[in-house]
Amino acid sequence: MTTLTGADPTLIRAACLFGPLLATGAALLRRPPDRRTLAAAILATAWNAVWLPALNLLAVNRAWWTFHADGGSAAGLPLDLLLGWTLLWGTLPVVTGADRIGLPLLTAGLAWFDLAAMPLAAPVVRLGPHWLAGEALAVTFVLVPGLLLARWTARDRRLALRAGAQMLLSGALMLALPLALVRPTLPGGRAGWAIAGQLLAVPLLLGVVAVREFVQRGGGTPLPYDPPHQLVTSGPYAYVRNPMQLSVVLFYTLLGLLTRDARVLAGAVAAYAYGAGLATWHEGGPMRKTYGEPWTAYRAAVPAWLPRLRPWPGSARARLYVAESCGPCSQFGHWIARRGPVALELVPAERHPQPLRRMTYETDDGAVRTEGIAALGRMLNHLHLGWAILGWLLVIPGLQRFVQLCADALGAGPRDIPQSPR
Repeated sequence: MTTLTGADPTLIRAACLFGPLLATGAALLRRPPDRRTLAAAILATAWNAVWLPALNLLAVNRAWWTFHADGGSAAGLPLDLLLGWTLLWGTLPVVTGADRIGLPLLTAGLAWFDLAAMPLAAPVVRLGPHWLAGEALAVTFVLVPGLLLARWTARDRRLALRAGAQMLLSGALMLALPLALVRPTLPGGRAGWAIAGQLLAVPLLLGVVAVREFVQRGGGTPLPYDPPHQLVTSGPYAYVRNPMQLSVVLFYTLLGLLTRDARVLAGAVAAYAYGAGLATWHEGGPMRKTYGEPWTAYRAAVPAWLPRLRPWPGSARARLYVAESCGPCSQFGHWIARRGPVALELVPAERHPQPLRRMTYETDDGAVRTEGIAALGRMLNHLHLGWAILGWLLVIPGLQRFVQLCADALGAGPRDIPQSPR
């Protein structure tokens, strides 16, 4: 066990907190961040704020190191040390511009500083014989991903990974952490949770599909400081303005009803209040300023919380190419036409500029092009809310592949579609 005798625990905790805090404040005063830098700092800080406590709980459990602090702790972890660590690894590299140097050099510098500081934090932090194993995990799974996320955000790269990381952080902060604190129970134990999990996946799917729509159609993420480059009105947004916030509210409401836990239902109320407040601020300012009249028309036609039954006619337009020379395909095209799809043009696949082998869905702006079951899932968004929910299920990668495999096995596989004059 590594210890330093005679060290003042109060001085150690103050240095671990106020050192990074004052350095962060000075960096912000010296160079106020622009929007992309602010987004990078928020995401890197959030990443460390979520995963550093988790890693330290694991470290204490594995006896890599332990904490000995009176007061200011949660689950045995000193909050001041965690905050200082989060600022040092998440915020400071971004606001000081240090994230612009090479990633290996920056990682090595921060890791070296941590290796030197950990023994000096005794007796607040007492290191075990295998503490370097915990340090290696911290660098690999917390420090490096946080730095990468900040770098990609600041440079507007790796959009899908950035959005995925934001979903992971949102799930941890808005779902996993509150439920871990409340610990709701269900009758039936694990079997009850297995059934409930399938039901709870439906509202969560709405949020996932909404994020995907931001990425594919808007080229942005849910974070207000890293938003889409254009107004997104397709997918779930053709039915409701706040599908991500609605997803969380529905999740807590359904879970509260299943568990009959008033605390979980209170979480639904809190999620609604937070979502409504954030939406009101965002819609009244940045959205109106950025998108102008198109946003005003969209806001007037699409409700914030109660979805429309039919998609908004002004949503982004698309075309579905269905073969006329294929009997079953042609009948399916007629089935679609009878349901009056909104903002969707049905076009014979034979007239496509390039030879097609499956039913194909394309947006007018060229942002989305899918075929087969993926095209079916997209097409269902243009009918009504019930069919749209089925279409959102079909975007799940594993399920989509399975349904495509079944369709191919039943005779709906790819085939050569002859081209005809347009």
